[in-house]
Amino acid sequence: LPPKVEKAQSTMMNADMDAVEAENQVELEEKTRLINQVLELQHTLEDLSARVDAVKEENLKLKSENQVLGQYIENLMSASSVFQTTDTKSKRK
Repeated sequence: LPPKVEKAQSTMMNADMDAVEAENQVELEEKTRLINQVLELQHTLEDLSARVDAVKEENLKLKSENQVLGQYIENLMSASSVFQTTDTKSKRK
């Protein structure tokens, strides 16, 4: 082959290899970006899960406290004559 043809072929091969390398670089950057995004979402999910667990614990604690307070109020009301129920039917007769 004449030197000009060889040089042209070599230039075309180099350009093709550069294009493939550039495409591989873009794919690698996209994969890296996606991996980082997945890791960030995993951390966010872990944080949200921990928050849900904390809220559940707090909710159970508050429910228990409400039951205790409800029972306390009920006991106070039953002990007080002001809150005693009256039989209105027997008083009307």
